[in-house]
Amino acid sequence: MIAAVSLPSSPPPPWIPMTPCLTASSCYSCSSSFNPCASFTTSASDSSTLRVTCGSQYQAGDLKFVLHDALESSGIDASHAREAREKFCLQIGRLSAIESETSIAINRRVNLAKTALYVAAEDDSIVSHSSVPLPVDAFVERLDDHSMDFCTKNSAALRSTPENLLKSLERYLYQDKGFQRCSVMYQVEPRALYLHSVLTHRTGSAAMLSLIYSEILKMIRLWGLLDFDVEIFYPRDLSGLPIGYHKKKSKESDHAHIMTTKSLLVEILSNLKEAFWPFQHDHTRSLFLRAAHAANCHDKSSTLEESGFELASAKAAQHRLDRGVWTSVRYGDMRRALSACERLILLETDPKELRDYGILLYHCGLYKESMQYLELYQETKDSSILKESSYSMRSQEESALEKLMTRLSFILLEENWGTPASPRTFLGNNSEPW
Repeated sequence: MIAAVSLPSSPPPPWIPMTPCLTASSCYSCSSSFNPCASFTTSASDSSTLRVTCGSQYQAGDLKFVLHDALESSGIDASHAREAREKFCLQIGRLSAIESETSIAINRRVNLAKTALYVAAEDDSIVSHSSVPLPVDAFVERLDDHSMDFCTKNSAALRSTPENLLKSLERYLYQDKGFQRCSVMYQVEPRALYLHSVLTHRTGSAAMLSLIYSEILKMIRLWGLLDFDVEIFYPRDLSGLPIGYHKKKSKESDHAHIMTTKSLLVEILSNLKEAFWPFQHDHTRSLFLRAAHAANCHDKSSTLEESGFELASAKAAQHRLDRGVWTSVRYGDMRRALSACERLILLETDPKELRDYGILLYHCGLYKESMQYLELYQETKDSSILKESSYSMRSQEESALEKLMTRLSFILLEENWGTPASPRTFLGNNSEPW
């Protein structure tokens, strides 16, 4: 049995909010027009608190995100991060049920380039603490310049067959401009996951290259130079490049490789979540199990004997968080992992995002908020279609979740539940611009 944890009575560290519940920092400005599959209504008692009623998915009351409030409680100006999150919310608020499932090459309502740049702008503000926001419009113009440059240099291809036009575009992107795929498994360079960096360094993830490809196609169509429907073949391997094909000539086998508007955004955020997850040992396990293992909530008896490296990695990851070392090449970045989780929850894709966010909050010492999200996941999962996983993995995750929630129950019984046993100032005044 897990013993109750006796928590110290000293004042909480500055990044722990003094109020029992955190305000909705990250989506307070997403107005009622934001409605991907939920309606946001403002509480009569607090105009900055939003109530989420998500119909078929989230059946809970107020969803409150912690990151921006925690940053400001530690003396970090989060105004640029809040503004970027607000604009991200306004973009995804245009996702109707039909638009969510529309191919990225055809989508018209959501500006995917700006949405991806708002993600980058928020994370840039969180990491660099810069007083100047990321110049989103300048990078949009840079992307538009590629469209103009392609049209100028390939006027003959624009008058040729669809196949020749698409081959010319791929030659322009992957040969003339030198865009290439970053295919290193598990240790992708962060700059390959953000649109502004990919436009600068020409190396990106499959999701980023697909976005650039589709945005150039949309500009060509906007100028009236594209008179056929295009689909983008999204590579599922580690080295393939996104390529276009004439939709009328598509095959049934191509359907699994079509990236929709919503699935592209999920792919972008999931890549960030995995890249910055603070527990990077053993990639055969899910992100949740890695975090549960670091919290000693994973049943080791159900697995093979673990290597010394895995045990050392788990202990090192936890030790770094305890000491306030928030980022490392091998041990992720808690702040950017939290921001990715919060945005994935806003997209309302998979209830497991609530669970994963909850265990990160546990590692931050935010026990009450952690329990709220884990309980919300428990309430939601039975009425939702979860992504398929193996029976063994699912069983391990449920066992770890049960142990974690039992531990949280004991912690919350203590009088001073809000103060972590040791301050974890991973959101402190450190700066590491990337």
